[in-house]
Amino acid sequence: MKPVQRFTTLDSFRGVCALLVVFFHLHVVESFIEFAFFRRGEVLLNFFFVLSGFVLAHTYGMKANLTFKAFFISRVFRLYPLHLVMLGVFISFELVRWIAYKQGFYLNNVPFTGLFAPSEILPNLFLVQAWTTLTETMSFNYPSWTISIEFYIYMLFGGLCMFAMRTRFMLFACISLVMFMLIFMDSDLLVERALQGLSCFFAGNIVYLVYLYIHDKFVPSPWIMTVLECALMYATYWIVMNDFDYRSPIGSLVFCGLVLLFAFEGGWVSTLLKTRVFVLLGTLSYSIYMTHAALLFCLSTVFIVAQKFTGLALAPMINGQRFMDTGSQVGNNLVVIAVAITAVVLASFAHKYVEMKGYQLGKRIVGGSKTVRAVQVQPQAPATEPQLDRTA
Repeated sequence: MKPVQRFTTLDSFRGVCALLVVFFHLHVVESFIEFAFFRRGEVLLNFFFVLSGFVLAHTYGMKANLTFKAFFISRVFRLYPLHLVMLGVFISFELVRWIAYKQGFYLNNVPFTGLFAPSEILPNLFLVQAWTTLTETMSFNYPSWTISIEFYIYMLFGGLCMFAMRTRFMLFACISLVMFMLIFMDSDLLVERALQGLSCFFAGNIVYLVYLYIHDKFVPSPWIMTVLECALMYATYWIVMNDFDYRSPIGSLVFCGLVLLFAFEGGWVSTLLKTRVFVLLGTLSYSIYMTHAALLFCLSTVFIVAQKFTGLALAPMINGQRFMDTGSQVGNNLVVIAVAITAVVLASFAHKYVEMKGYQLGKRIVGGSKTVRAVQVQPQAPATEPQLDRTA
């Protein structure tokens, strides 16, 4: 079995998880997204970290003459343009809310306070908001906290890739192991989200190395692969639905197995995930993830304003959360479907006009599609060098 050059199935998984994040942040009364599975999906964020580690190991980890400058530029222009645009969008939202507030129109809280205080702009600008207890992790475009964690993990990864092949992977393993140990020890040496990201990302690096070593030895039939795929997906569902000690790190280890198995793309579930709709979600995953909070803010504002003018309970507060309610269960489910479609449409524009423009600019700065020699290990790494992966 040849190692694949692009992990389409894993890409599609990322897209599905991005849509689940949208549903997790959306609250609509008596809609299907209020089922327990959608309300408990925060543990799936660990899957993003594991998958990012796997993909970056595939894209950069086997390169012999990777320069940190080239890596830094590619990562900055991969992540930062859309982050900067969305930060600007949320600052603009606060300006509009401030103008409305001065006119006597109050929405939720006083503008430019709390999570939207001016003091939180610089931490968000430099993507450090999730690394310290001195800043508000969920400030402004709140999903960007994972980008905050990933960005500096990427820089650490790029620096370690300057070492020899064996040394770098030993360091990857050591970092992951130490971080998992700190989590199980309930250590406060780093903030919880940093421990979560570091342990999962570098575990993903090691999963890729395991994949390289067994890809030509692991060739079961499609039906066996299908059984294994279904079993691991059920294990993921069980972890989401149940509470137990160390749920997050144990879930991370299961996600390592999930990434490894689906990297082979050998079962019927993998075949399903290669269909057009899932491939589209995978392509747009980063843009869906980064833009959906703005979409939900706008929609929530519409419901709040409509509630003020009509007197109907269109935007009730339930257990401290702002919900939306059309007054009809069918209408509420249609709202959820409309939000999902709109999130994909909005993401397609962000992907085309922001994400890919930044990616292409980064490629031009580092010299375009320059061929870089990959070091071979036993068994051999892919013979052709993968392109810079837009999903990492």
